[in-house]
Formats: sequence, C-alpha cells, structure tokens
Amino acid sequence: MTKRKSAVFIVALLALSAGLAAPMEAFAQAAKGSTGLPLPRFVSLKARKVNLRVGPGQDYAVSWLYTKSGLPVEVIQEYDNWRRIRDAEGAEGWVFHSLLSGDRSALAAPWMRNKGADVFVNMRGDSRESAGVVARLQPGVVIKIDECNGQWCHGEAQGVEGWVSQAEIWGAYPGEAFTK
Repeated sequence: MTKRKSAVFIVALLALSAGLAAPMEAFAQAAKGSTGLPLPRFVSLKARKVNLRVGPGQDYAVSWLYTKSGLPVEVIQEYDNWRRIRDAEGAEGWVFHSLLSGDRSALAAPWMRNKGADVFVNMRGDSRESAGVVARLQPGVVIKIDECNGQWCHGEAQGVEGWVSQAEIWGAYPGEAFTK
C-alpha cells in the first residue's frame, strides 16, 4: 500500500471511529443493571460501617472499612444482591445492596484536599454565581443533596442550606438534573 493510500485509509478509519463514538457513548450512559436502574449511578452509604470486599460475597476478603454513613459512592456494576462501587478516591470493591441508600450526597471538591488552608467551595443562597455566599466548605465536606439542575445542586452541609456549583462536587454527573 502506498503512503498516500495509507494516509487516506487512516483518515477514513478515524472518521468512521469518530462517527461511532457518540452512539457508543450514549449507549454506555444508558446501560441498566439487573435492578433496572442506570449504571453508573450515585448513591450513598446507608450504614455507619460498610465493608468493601474484593468480590461479590461474604467469602471475599474485606479490602476497606468505611466508618461514616452518608458518603457518596458510585455504583458501577451489579451482581445478584451485590454492588460494585467506586469512591471519590477511585477505590473500587463490592458491598451488599442493603448497605446503600438512594439518598444523594456529594463531597465538596475532594480533588482539592491538601491544596492549602485557603481553598474552599462556596455554598450560595441561590443557584447563580453572583448570589451571596452562605458558607465556605472545606474540600471533602459531605453535602446532602436534594436537587440538581444541571449546573447547580441544592443541599445542606453541617446545618447550612444552599447551592453549590455542580462542577465543584463529586456526587452528581456533569449536566445531571434531578429532584428528590
């Protein structure tokens, strides 16, 4: 094959793969687990102590122990009554379904932890950048979320209610909108 034909073939292949990427991405986002619920999806830990196991069953070793209820996690796979989850730090493992809640929560910018004492996520009185700040949340603070509109999420953190930018939390997908 000549260099010109190779280049045309590669360009055609790239164009074809680009055309297939969007439908495949939409399909991946629309995937449903055995429960009929979407995968992936955000939930929260219901129990105060939750074992993260290396496999879907009590016979599998515990790789981590969560000791705080309400933490957001992402369900990425289902098997029988077990859910494979991912936390904000990227750790993955299996938990029993009854230890999870459909209640939504989020972490304030966990990727900004250890970036300095002056780093905060602003919680505002309304869902706009110009709204007054009602609280300054340290990275990693848990926010109980009851609504997101695709750009802002409304919730409560440590007794204060307000709106946070969806781009500054881990616990809601970009552009995701929902109400409790």
